[in-house]
Amino acid sequence: MPTVIDLFSGAGGFSLGFKRRGYFISAAVENFPPAVRTYRVNFPETELLAKDVKKVSAEELPKEIDVVIAGPPCEAFTASNPKRRKRPLDRLYGDPSGMLMLEAVRLIGLLKPKIFIIENVPEVAAPVIRSALAKEFRRIGYPKVYFNLLRAENFGCPSLRRRVFISNVEIRPKPTVVRPVTVREALKGLPPPGSVKVSNHRLTSISRRRLLQIARLRQGEALVRYRGAEGKTYRNWVRLIPDKPAPPVLGNSRFIHPWEDRLLTVREQARLMGFPDDHVFLGGLKNQYDMVGEAVPVPLAEAIAESVLETLEKL
Repeated sequence: MPTVIDLFSGAGGFSLGFKRRGYFISAAVENFPPAVRTYRVNFPETELLAKDVKKVSAEELPKEIDVVIAGPPCEAFTASNPKRRKRPLDRLYGDPSGMLMLEAVRLIGLLKPKIFIIENVPEVAAPVIRSALAKEFRRIGYPKVYFNLLRAENFGCPSLRRRVFISNVEIRPKPTVVRPVTVREALKGLPPPGSVKVSNHRLTSISRRRLLQIARLRQGEALVRYRGAEGKTYRNWVRLIPDKPAPPVLGNSRFIHPWEDRLLTVREQARLMGFPDDHVFLGGLKNQYDMVGEAVPVPLAEAIAESVLETLEKL
């Protein structure tokens, strides 16, 4: 059984995909308290180190690991961040959030796994950052680095999502669906919000003013617009189109139900990321939504795990 360490494990989307494909998650590192509690309840067999990754040493983690997976924060790199630093290298070497990417590199260098995979936004593959990261990996003994761009919707995820997976191997999983899974298909079978049969499925309270605004929105329209880096406009509080996949689910994403005048519950949003209904999220409501949106979509993680398994067998 191949072994895995998950750095910046969050709520465990990346881990779950690998676990489903027969890997043993030996250890995880996470220091956000709600995510620590969430991970522990969903992966009781995994040793979770609840500690700032900057203070983690190789001695605290299992030895002879096959795969290290990591999902460091993307705020420093994403174009949706209006405060993103202008110079690309400042995002990696100057922004405290971006520098956590280098902590992942440091631990990979100490653990020396056969394969590493770091998930982040496509902007991390900008030429200057890409070159800098390739140099960092050469320094720790990985001469070849691939920036694998994958779309979650090609692997059964009911929401659109483009992510780069930095690795010392090429990751080219075969698409698992002929067409994207729709919102309608993803939400099918859920009981009404408030049901005790499903966790994380209660309504989010919103003001009467917002309710009136929501009632006027047609499918595909957004209540909120905001500017990201370089002036690009982003949308939030979008009323979903039932027969299409959802827009990208981000940490701050809130979606309006296709035909009901309310926000999606955490459980409904988790389904848009491929989480099973028995995967619970702990902490306050905002933290739960954030953990869902910051996860690696489970179907995508599973497809990557399958692809990596084939590579491991050849090593």
